[in-house]
Amino acid sequence: MRLDAPVGSPNFSRLIPCVCKVVDHWDNTQRDLREFSNMDVVSSWTFDDFDANIKGTSDAYELAHRFGQNPNGWLVLVGPFGCGKTHLASAVANYALQTQHMRPIFAVVPDLLDYLRATFAPDSTSSYDKRFHAVRTADLLVLDDLGTENTTPWAREKLFQIVNHRYMERLPTVFTTNVDLDKLDGRVRSRLCDTQLSELVYMDADDYRMRNARVRGPKNGRSNRR
Repeated sequence: MRLDAPVGSPNFSRLIPCVCKVVDHWDNTQRDLREFSNMDVVSSWTFDDFDANIKGTSDAYELAHRFGQNPNGWLVLVGPFGCGKTHLASAVANYALQTQHMRPIFAVVPDLLDYLRATFAPDSTSSYDKRFHAVRTADLLVLDDLGTENTTPWAREKLFQIVNHRYMERLPTVFTTNVDLDKLDGRVRSRLCDTQLSELVYMDADDYRMRNARVRGPKNGRSNRR
């Protein structure tokens, strides 16, 4: 639509999208974001099928369950590979989706940055601004594997902008990381450690993938252990 402005006005001959187009673009962005987040992939990871009896997980389970019932502030899950961080973060997102009428976004941090960066491709049909706005204002945002992203200046700045916006607005957010917090961007680390907003818990459990692994010997039955 063309604005009805007099000659000489900064808005003379300026074109703006009509309301229906704005709504259409927003709907497309939300659909695109849902496909990226793909909660279906983690839909089976709930509180019901998490074994909180495993040593080193009970405190994190209790905090995550309480957070899921009342998503308020931040939850930061820190621990080694395979200790159950992603499972609990997914359980929070699923609980919020099913019982709190929220629209969570679950994103692995390196994939999220790639998702935003992809809008700069010549054949992209998505707007960076709309994707970025949708991510940083999500009802509930789960950022998985914080600290594993490629630390380019662009990546650091975009991630900080997302974290800072949610910090300033006090938006419910869940973080998981397996890196030492001292290795994170200092600005991000400072916000994660703000005890007025964040519940930070360390999970000291063995790798569940290794616990469930089964070592198979050669077909002739002889052991080749060293």
